[in-house]
Amino acid sequence: MIKGLHHNAYRCRDSEETRAFYEDFLGLPLVHAFEITETKSGRATGTLHSFYQMDDGSALAFFEAPDRPFEFKEQHDFDLHIALEVTPNDLKTMHQKGKDAGIETRGVADHGFIDSIYFRDPNGYVIELTAKREGHDEAMASKDHAHATLKDWQAKKA
Repeated sequence: MIKGLHHNAYRCRDSEETRAFYEDFLGLPLVHAFEITETKSGRATGTLHSFYQMDDGSALAFFEAPDRPFEFKEQHDFDLHIALEVTPNDLKTMHQKGKDAGIETRGVADHGFIDSIYFRDPNGYVIELTAKREGHDEAMASKDHAHATLKDWQAKKA
């Protein structure tokens, strides 16, 4: 039934600032954008919906809706973050690129099966770049282990 992720959509403060981060800094091409002038409920709006494509064909999308308040609540990484896969070499390159650009760059975090670095985009969202480590595919295919870990977690909470 579900074939894969087409896009995740988020609000943005400014479409050009967002484009500069996602296209110029991260290298995700802006592939589609359209203006929405009326919502499905019939309310007039002036909203831009833009899409940044990843290599697998999926996209990150953003809505700039100046007629709607954008009340972004800064979140902890555990609350909300966007994780994007890169190669180990690209992880190192992007770590330095972030520092050189004056963007707060955190990491490299060793998660056992992946290594990750973290930025905040101009809207405040945490962006994680992650590179697979040896054993990644086996770790992600361990459904029995994942269910056992969840069951143990639930038992600790009781």
